[in-house]
Amino acid sequence: MVTDGGTGTPVGLTRDQARRIAVRAQLLDARRPDDLVATVEHLLVLPVDPTTAVAPAVDLVPWTRLGRATWPGAVEDALADRMLFRLGGTVRSMEDLPLYLEQMSRWPFGDWRAGWFHDNAPFLDDVLRLLESEGPLAARDVPDTSVRPWRSTGWTGHRNVTQMLEFASLHGDVAVSGRRGRDRLWDLAERVYPDVDPLPRAEAARERVARRVRARGITRARLPGLPGDEDYVDLVGTPATVEGTERTWLVDPAALATVDEPFEGRTAVLSPFDALVHDRARLLEIFDFDYVLEMYKPRAQRRWGYFALPVLHGDRFVGKVDATADRKAGVLRVDTIHEDLPFDPDVSRAVHDELAGLAGWLGLDDVSL
Repeated sequence: MVTDGGTGTPVGLTRDQARRIAVRAQLLDARRPDDLVATVEHLLVLPVDPTTAVAPAVDLVPWTRLGRATWPGAVEDALADRMLFRLGGTVRSMEDLPLYLEQMSRWPFGDWRAGWFHDNAPFLDDVLRLLESEGPLAARDVPDTSVRPWRSTGWTGHRNVTQMLEFASLHGDVAVSGRRGRDRLWDLAERVYPDVDPLPRAEAARERVARRVRARGITRARLPGLPGDEDYVDLVGTPATVEGTERTWLVDPAALATVDEPFEGRTAVLSPFDALVHDRARLLEIFDFDYVLEMYKPRAQRRWGYFALPVLHGDRFVGKVDATADRKAGVLRVDTIHEDLPFDPDVSRAVHDELAGLAGWLGLDDVSL
């Protein structure tokens, strides 16, 4: 049961309750959703990462919720139909656009990107004029007229056009309108976004925080978020303690109302970028699951593999699957299944069934163990 020591005292949760709140909030219990856009609205964001060792995160995250109700490329289709939109490294529901418009008008927020963006104001003007007359265009079709080059030690170094388009989209000037092959097509935001009014700043910030808490179910009290949003955290979540942990957590109030209802879980093989595993501190403290994405590590330092997929069974993480989609051979290659908790026959069968389902969804003929 949920315990409450009195007014102003955090409610007390068991670890089982905390895990089930998190799993339900991420739509990973037995009750699968069946609508892509509604799922994105509930989750608030889909992560965008191009790694295709198995499937891009923007496809794999919906599949773990929707199963056969979605397909590889469904998100790109919904983007082209203006049902979803790209914002930075995420995909969001177009219905949520008013939550971000006021904030986009203030970007950048005085951080290290602001100087480059402001110094290159003439470059931005050139981009906007070109898109107005010729758009939509791929980045390769946009001349580089930057005043100051973009400097980075990473892969974005000197990619001036790409950085300007990304920054202009965060500022609300341009938007991704579709694709041509592997290239994103950019156009003026006014030709991509519907004509809607932004929510006032305080109302938008509070709603973003409330939605973030709802999508996570239970979260650390200091939410990583957008500038200004942290001022609203204490107004939208219920403080809670979880047995065996020392910090105070925030819980979605609606989740507390159903915490003692019967829980029915399922087995899911998750993207390393999935929101359920994104907060590694929460993952360790509530789920007792140690996980690091090792694709950035030298091969000799990897414990679980290049792109190991966390395995959820019910309300527990039971292992990791080191897998690669071999599209030429038509198989999902599973090099290793790491059992954090020993698999009994039922768990083993459920994991193998899920991998077979993933292979079929990807259009592969078989699973190679």
